[in-house]
Amino acid sequence: MEIYAEYSHAIASLVIFTLIVLCLSPFSALAKAGKGLAPGATPDQDYSDKAYRLNRAYLNGTETLPAFLTVTVAAILLGGSPFWVNLLASLALLARILMLVIHLRGIGKPHSGLRSVTYVVGWACMVVLGLIALVAAF
Repeated sequence: MEIYAEYSHAIASLVIFTLIVLCLSPFSALAKAGKGLAPGATPDQDYSDKAYRLNRAYLNGTETLPAFLTVTVAAILLGGSPFWVNLLASLALLARILMLVIHLRGIGKPHSGLRSVTYVVGWACMVVLGLIALVAAF
């Protein structure tokens, strides 16, 4: 559909983020199984444990995806500025990818470190996307 072609970066960002979350799922499950945990169990809250960090990265993705999807699709369907929608969705995706790398590698502190900064950047992009959608709606 040509009317959505202007939003190709935003749509691609949604698809890429969804694929990342889908790919994290089996890796998280394998890491937990490797520790002898039952399906659905959570590893001990130890940031130095790779299985814990992988599980948290997966859960962070599943927690964030609905909000990212909602504000981005709403901004697209309501005709928000393609430039801003594409830019903000792409920046939100980039922030999430950086957060994922930081999470998986255990870079920085568990709280108030670089991971928190990337979280806030992605969160802020989604808030602005939501505001764009609301402005476009009225």
